[in-house]
Amino acid sequence: MVPCMGSWIRKRTLGLDIHFVHVKPPELPSGRAAKPLLMAHGWPGSFYEFYGIIPLLTDPKNHGLSDEHVFEVICPSIPGYGFSEASSKKGLDTVATARIFYKLMLRLGFQEFYVQGGDWGSAICTNMGQLAPSHVKGIHLNMGFILRNFYTLTLILGRRFGRLFGYTERDMELMYPFKEKFFYKMMRESGYLHIQATKPDTVGCALNDSPVGLAAYILEKFTTWTNSEFRDLEDGGLERKFSLDDLLTNIMIYWTTGTITSSQRYYKENLGKNIMAEKHQRMKVQVPTGFAAFPDELLHVPEKWMKFKYPKLISYSYMPRGGHFAAFEEPELLARDIIKFVGLVERQ
Repeated sequence: MVPCMGSWIRKRTLGLDIHFVHVKPPELPSGRAAKPLLMAHGWPGSFYEFYGIIPLLTDPKNHGLSDEHVFEVICPSIPGYGFSEASSKKGLDTVATARIFYKLMLRLGFQEFYVQGGDWGSAICTNMGQLAPSHVKGIHLNMGFILRNFYTLTLILGRRFGRLFGYTERDMELMYPFKEKFFYKMMRESGYLHIQATKPDTVGCALNDSPVGLAAYILEKFTTWTNSEFRDLEDGGLERKFSLDDLLTNIMIYWTTGTITSSQRYYKENLGKNIMAEKHQRMKVQVPTGFAAFPDELLHVPEKWMKFKYPKLISYSYMPRGGHFAAFEEPELLARDIIKFVGLVERQ
């Protein structure tokens, strides 16, 4: 673990012990206050994904970034992940998690704050904006969950009628050819999702019994979700973006806490129902939003799609490189985009 990164704390929130890392700036410019920022992880990640980006946000000047905005960062672990207690009852989905994280921020004394996330963190932050729009000053995301039947049709027809649907040239590059960028990619990469959304405990028992099996299961995601072309490399390209120590630390958070099964149950809680059956899935988000579109993300989400769900989208960035684990892979790129977004919100 990285030393002097702030406090490891557990608080009991809504009946569950919640672990989080809380890092304050080492110093602040005179007369300035730090901006609270909650950062939410996903699967198979953890709070450790943010260890590289936290210093850039809490001490930007000493890391070559503008100190116009300095942050106080809170990185909680999703219940059932790592050091956060798992729920003993059904119903622990992203909305329940959003409620827990919102209550956590209030208990820490923050009445207004920013949130940032990718993967499940994206859904959690979105739900926080829906639940408490007067407290969430802005939402920054690096993955978008946009569920609309209409978009499936536009995706299929977009190669010929892209301009009609509002796609840019960069959107077209990231979305087509359709068979390769969407159909084959999702077919290859979604097997785990079907297992975890239906029978998480079956595979979970096996992974909890084998450290090698657990490592293989998780590391495969850090290969293909970082860059799909890495699957053809003998070593999976793992050290092109990460150190083996960092990858092993993330795996050990699951192994030492025995939480791979409870983390996989999160898929069943969120995806075990009919798509678009929940009210929050159909609700728009009336909070200023920023989006960083990393080119190697599993599914590209055009600005046009984002604006439907997030009408107050004020920042949309095509990132030059990076994939699914944005904070872990490209901490400086993500930090710069967060700072840019917060600057736009503060000037409104």
